[in-house]
Amino acid sequence: MAGWQDVVAADPDFAAHVRRCFAIRKHATLATLRKDGSPRISGTEVEFADDGEIYLGMMPASLKALDLRRDPRLALHCPTEDAPEADPASWLGDAKISGAGVEVTDPAPPDGSHRFRIDVNEVVLTTVGGDHLVIRSWHPGRGIETRERR
Repeated sequence: MAGWQDVVAADPDFAAHVRRCFAIRKHATLATLRKDGSPRISGTEVEFADDGEIYLGMMPASLKALDLRRDPRLALHCPTEDAPEADPASWLGDAKISGAGVEVTDPAPPDGSHRFRIDVNEVVLTTVGGDHLVIRSWHPGRGIETRERR
């Protein structure tokens, strides 16, 4: 899998735009998989760290942490704001990141909390371009791809 630094290296402007979307509010939405395979949606804080990685922090024994320990697949969605009715093209956009959560245990948090690094396998940024959606995505080994939906 890849790290956030790989997205930045592929297209720094794309990566910066995604980060701005995630900075709209404090909490993003995290999707994990429960033991029975059904989805769990939780709020979470996202850290785009100076070491070029993305981290998620979780309370001790939180259900989302237990989900990731059992099945590391995850999807992360930025906080959202509606596009301005008068000028939809000025909308910052909507960003999503998917991948796998890798628990960071060195150093172990003294309070028993959990910290996960995201191995990134997809980043998607959706914006409005006039009368259509512009969907830009990044995947390891494929780089940035753009498509439009009318």
